[in-house]
Amino acid sequence: MKTTPLTRKEFIRNSALALAGATFIPGMLFAENSAQTEVEKTLTAHQGKKNYTLKNVLLETGFEYDAEGNVTATKTALFSVQIEAGKIKAINANSTDADAIDAKGLLMLPSFRDMHIHLDKTFYGDKWQAIRRGPGGVKGMIALEQKILPELLKNSTFKAEKLIELLQSKGTAFARSHVNIEPTSKLDSLRNLQLALENKKNSFGAELVAFPQHGVFYTDSVPYLKEAARTNIDFIGGVDPFTIDGAIEKTMDFTVQLALDNNKGIDIHLHESGESGLKTVEYLIKKVNENPALKGKTYLSHCFVLAKLDKAKQQAIAEQLGAAQIGIVSTVPFGGLIMPIPTLMENNVKVMTGNDSILDHWSTFGSGSVLQKANIAAQLYGQATEFGLSRMLKLATAGPIPLDDKGKQQWPKVGDAADLAFIDASCSAEAISRLSPVKSLIYQGNIVF
Repeated sequence: MKTTPLTRKEFIRNSALALAGATFIPGMLFAENSAQTEVEKTLTAHQGKKNYTLKNVLLETGFEYDAEGNVTATKTALFSVQIEAGKIKAINANSTDADAIDAKGLLMLPSFRDMHIHLDKTFYGDKWQAIRRGPGGVKGMIALEQKILPELLKNSTFKAEKLIELLQSKGTAFARSHVNIEPTSKLDSLRNLQLALENKKNSFGAELVAFPQHGVFYTDSVPYLKEAARTNIDFIGGVDPFTIDGAIEKTMDFTVQLALDNNKGIDIHLHESGESGLKTVEYLIKKVNENPALKGKTYLSHCFVLAKLDKAKQQAIAEQLGAAQIGIVSTVPFGGLIMPIPTLMENNVKVMTGNDSILDHWSTFGSGSVLQKANIAAQLYGQATEFGLSRMLKLATAGPIPLDDKGKQQWPKVGDAADLAFIDASCSAEAISRLSPVKSLIYQGNIVF
């Protein structure tokens, strides 16, 4: 497949068509040919402008309460929002300025952030392929990857760009992507993804995790990880140190030291749900407490072992994670593995989510929507009230939400980055519950669609 990224004009047009009801299939967009819509003309006219004003922007301003003090609804009002040099310069009473871009009463929310995804290895944008399960568990999947990666790498830049466009259509303007660093890919997967991100730098942001998918020592990934750590990646990754490398402390000690030596964060895939999983969590807490520079920069992705602990142990570990400022990045699994996300949040553990796999040899079920992840979490944990639903938005945004727990407006503020999603919803609670459609996205002041 020829590596030909969409031009800005083509992307705007495709996005407008998709919003108008076109059906998107990986690599293709089917829609009837028609004249430019009013929306498309407006977007094209304003594309590339650094300074502009939005009018008829719906913002949340507070909660409504009943006599018992329960939140019954969310207050909103229309405002004018001025954007300058990628930031929010002013928030004023609604304007009738004819030159302002009309947001048409859409709800403005912080743009979404997918905090666990693999942009570097995907079938998305290529032909459909279901997953192929072989024997040998994770090590069997490593053997499969070693076979298919050389072919995947041939057009991985193009497919990463297509995957980014899917995320953008769902309101996501930023991702934390794990990128394979191992003897098969060496640093080729990283270079290909960095090229895709460079091509999308005006419409999408990312941070990268050097991910030894094939183990640190199970395959000799050490020299490649050391080389990657000297580049501008952000985190040192890892995966199931006991299952793959057969040694928790040896692998974790290497990972921690590499992060410290290169001033990087840490983000470890941990699928192990038995004793080895718990020991890995406890050992990482110990290492972070010994090295305070890692506090606030260390994460455990998946961390399924937390779902297997009794409530008392969940509470104890949550308290320790919160004190060590170690975050959890959960893909919000369903079925028998229900992560104790409320317990983690109650103990000041930063909890984020992501799609993980979108369409690859691990899974084909990813939708690209972290709003959907927040919706699933709300259902799993019974967050069905106006207040509870609104709190789940932080899973989609990786933190910022319009109202604090007391109903005081805390976002947006003058000086905030102009990373904005516009949703066809009356409030964030409705957006979560109804999976309301994303109508527009702005990244660092740039109108993406």
